[in-house]
Amino acid sequence: MFLLVFWAWVIGEDGFARAQLSEWLLYGTGAVVYSVIPVLIIFHAVRDWPGAGGRTQFRLDRFARANGMTYRPVRHNARPGLPGMIFDAAWQPGDVDVLTRYDATGLIVGNARFTTGTGKGRTVHKWGYASVQLGTRLPHIVLDARGNNSLAGHTNLPRDLDPRQRLRLEGDFDRYFTLYCPRDYERDALYLFTPDIMARFVDHAAEFDVEIVDDRLFLYAKRPLATLDPETWEWLRATLAVLTEKVEQWRRWRDDRLGTTRVDRRGRMPIVTRPPKGVAAPGRRLTDRTSWWGVLAIVLATAVLWAIGTDVFGLFG
Repeated sequence: MFLLVFWAWVIGEDGFARAQLSEWLLYGTGAVVYSVIPVLIIFHAVRDWPGAGGRTQFRLDRFARANGMTYRPVRHNARPGLPGMIFDAAWQPGDVDVLTRYDATGLIVGNARFTTGTGKGRTVHKWGYASVQLGTRLPHIVLDARGNNSLAGHTNLPRDLDPRQRLRLEGDFDRYFTLYCPRDYERDALYLFTPDIMARFVDHAAEFDVEIVDDRLFLYAKRPLATLDPETWEWLRATLAVLTEKVEQWRRWRDDRLGTTRVDRRGRMPIVTRPPKGVAAPGRRLTDRTSWWGVLAIVLATAVLWAIGTDVFGLFG
């Protein structure tokens, strides 16, 4: 539009004189519009492209080195290799920033982008996550934080868990979290989540969704956690320190389904034989809610195919 107005001014009354006086301005403006502006657009696009902000990646790498961690940017089609639900195989992975500490805690902090669906149904999901090792495998437990759910109360988690796995706990815990554990593992969940541990989660992790799977604990947030903001790191450090202070109690847990606990007396000292560490198959993964619409669609499709096969092709007797 600017060029059109400028050209009209140039070719108007006394246009040739103006053109002689303003020829350098005309060509200069054209050069700016057709050269500089596209360059600026490309620069901003590249700068804002996830994972392409080289300056941020450089500073994250320097921050990681200064704090005894390792930084790596993971690009498209690469998976972090973690068991958490946001890394489910059904999701198409995107760019990830990961900071790792290779010590007993096994601390991993990252930002992840995942896409689900295709075409118009394609949705981009952004997560920040932090994870530590627990030292033993535990039943699959999810704490769905109520504070970050939708106004209608729908979970923001990527999986819709079977409500029959929900365990209601005492006190105010249910006001902050919805706890899911495998069926028949309710007693084990009560052993792990004693009142003092529940209080720690309410006081320090109410903004996170929490998942315990295999031998790791995950905290999920809908904002970046691998960041250069020192306050975020201090908050995350304090939260993990409080939550894992009682982890030794969890390490004493055993799954009775893997064996029996008995006491053998040999001489004067009793010898306690306990089940090995680990989780029986039913407790390793939670199950999703059954989609009755999907079941209905399968039934209807089967009925239609049966009718076609019977009436048209004379099949099925």
